[in-house]
Amino acid sequence: MAMAGLMPRRLLKKLTPSVAAIRANRCLRIFGDFIHDPNLWHLNRHAVARAFGIGMFWAFIPVPFQMVFAAGVAILWRGNIPLSVALVWISNPVTIPPIFFATYLLGAWLLGSPPVDLPGEITVDWFLTSLDTIGKPLFVGSLIVAFVAGGIGYFGIHGIWRWLTVRRYRQRRFSTRAKQPASN
Repeated sequence: MAMAGLMPRRLLKKLTPSVAAIRANRCLRIFGDFIHDPNLWHLNRHAVARAFGIGMFWAFIPVPFQMVFAAGVAILWRGNIPLSVALVWISNPVTIPPIFFATYLLGAWLLGSPPVDLPGEITVDWFLTSLDTIGKPLFVGSLIVAFVAGGIGYFGIHGIWRWLTVRRYRQRRFSTRAKQPASN
């Protein structure tokens, strides 16, 4: 319950990696001085909404170095870098198999191609040799899920942030009126 009372900005500050941690990441050094722009680290509604859209999009794209792509797009689109990078971890070693299997099935269904029979054990070797068969459905399904997830993240954060702001404003206004003495 205590966490529900936190402003979105304070909650997000607690949950995101620090500026120093992001700047120290070797993979992100390719962005040079662009990464030092203070606007990329601010927690305002627009930067956070962009970060959610970017991070959630890249979380569902099956490419290596998703964090680098998320940081690059966050720099270009002025999104919050720590959030963009942190949200990519929606797809992590535990969630990657079910996420990409589901996106593959979606892509196969949309393309009208029958899904391949999975072996008892899925290995990197099997994946690489089957890429010509599973690649297109995986890409199509992942792209659709990425756009949907990114859109939900972007517009959802705008809506939630606005709702919380209006709610706080009304609470503040109500408490101010309650404190005023009654006039006769």
